[in-house]
Amino acid sequence: MTENINQFLQATKKSLQNNSFVKLNLSNYKGKEENLLRIYAKRILIKKEEKLSFTYHYKTRDIQKNYSQLEAFVLLESLIGEEGFRFAALFTTSFDLDLDYIKGGNFSLKKKTASITSLPSASHDKQKNRIIEAKGRHYLQELKITDENGNVLKNAQDKYKQINHFLEIVSSLLKELPQRDVTKVVDMGAGKGYLTFALYDYLNNVLHKSAHVTGVELRKELVEQCNIIAKNSKFEHLHFEEGSITNYINTSINVLMALHACDTATDDAIFKGISCNADLIVTAPCCHKQIRRQMEQHKTENEVSVLTRHGIFMERQAEMVTDGIRALILEYYGYSTKVFEFISDAHTPKNVLIVGLKKQNSTSDKEAILKKIKETKTYFGIDYHHLEKLCGILNS
Repeated sequence: MTENINQFLQATKKSLQNNSFVKLNLSNYKGKEENLLRIYAKRILIKKEEKLSFTYHYKTRDIQKNYSQLEAFVLLESLIGEEGFRFAALFTTSFDLDLDYIKGGNFSLKKKTASITSLPSASHDKQKNRIIEAKGRHYLQELKITDENGNVLKNAQDKYKQINHFLEIVSSLLKELPQRDVTKVVDMGAGKGYLTFALYDYLNNVLHKSAHVTGVELRKELVEQCNIIAKNSKFEHLHFEEGSITNYINTSINVLMALHACDTATDDAIFKGISCNADLIVTAPCCHKQIRRQMEQHKTENEVSVLTRHGIFMERQAEMVTDGIRALILEYYGYSTKVFEFISDAHTPKNVLIVGLKKQNSTSDKEAILKKIKETKTYFGIDYHHLEKLCGILNS
């Protein structure tokens, strides 16, 4: 090892010790490893332990490896040299140092003014900004999403992400809601209330809209549990009621939400929202048996028959047809519709979100929409769609 290489390595070691190290770049590779071009090294913090992260840059890929400071220093000694990397650049907050191959195994060493005078963040565990932060929210603890310190539990990470992902999707829509003294929200089939609590919190405490939220759920034990959590969280205008979508009576709903209501229960929820002239209808359909049974029964010959003869494709086609007609019916009643990819995990086996936002002074072409619905039914051998029947536009 030449003297200048040794000085370069010692300068690197010292910068790590006195916390002035910014980064290290190695290039002009003349070694035996095929397609290796450069290495970039930086400090990172993984679970409160400091490491040096090496990114190996090849012609077609990058590989990242993390080392302790001792491991990294030993590795650098073997990497720099006439038959390795012939150029090395050290960046510190005090100075920059270039090590460059000349000839005959010799290297020059050039010290320069520091080009970076402040240390970059060493955090490897990136903190994502969440719409609903975990800390300081009592209901997340009672719902077993977080511990008493507001840390998300390991087995609840997916559910916490799902909550925030849902709010990210509908946040722009919620901001478009008309200004009202009180926004009345109903969650049909609230289950354990994860999204119901989060939606109440978001509307009232993030958007600062005065919102009254009701969760409707068939299971009495869940209703009682959620009402206790709402009381303990001091959510005065959040309550849960025992009942089904069809039996729930309320003619004053501004936002209707029904996530994973099975088969025609989604149609019942959409119809409830249409009947109340709701500003926003949000559904995540689950199961599509009503339409699929008709498609399987009639087996209409058309351009997609070569696909729908396979059961899995028939299922997917039935889903698209069912939800496509739902969107058309919403448009018939003056809603602009959007279909989003929701999220799919153990709790949400279906991942389509149908959204209807009521348009002001709607001028939808109802005749054209009815024609599209009729043509779609004929093409796929469908007698009727349950939502179409509920709305009374069947065969109109």
